Amino acid sequence: MRKVFLFVSVIVLSLNVNAQVSDTTNDLALIEKTINLYLEGQATGDSIKVGSSFHDTWQLKYFADDKVNVVTKSKYITGFQKHDRPKNWSARTVFVDITNNVAVAKVEISTATLLFVDYFHFIKTNQGWLIVDKISARTPHKTVEATVAKAK
Repeated sequence: MRKVFLFVSVIVLSLNVNAQVSDTTNDLALIEKTINLYLEGQATGDSIKVGSSFHDTWQLKYFADDKVNVVTKSKYITGFQKHDRPKNWSARTVFVDITNNVAVAKVEISTATLLFVDYFHFIKTNQGWLIVDKISARTPHKTVEATVAKAK
């Protein structure tokens, strides 16, 4: 009887672990979908796509002019104008960390002259995974000028 109880316990625990792994995998896919919606909107100036990835309370925070600056969702969205995706624009998700119904992601966006590093905070709501905050930094790309030999 003891062996049967032990066997059933092991099976029940393994099913629970498999369910948690499956939920995390599904959540990761849904978070990536939200990130990709944001990135597509950023790349093409589509305020609808960007705005739909944000919760209504979303804020951008960044440090400039010796202070922390805060931009609301409504103010941020008004700065978009649709355009073609620039040829020298790329983005990648560096990592996503999920704990229950909250997550954080690091995303890099590279343009011709700047590298933007964004950290997104997510909350899983009834509407899905939404970005509730973003902190951002930008740095100029480091360029190296090649020495050109003069023709004689």
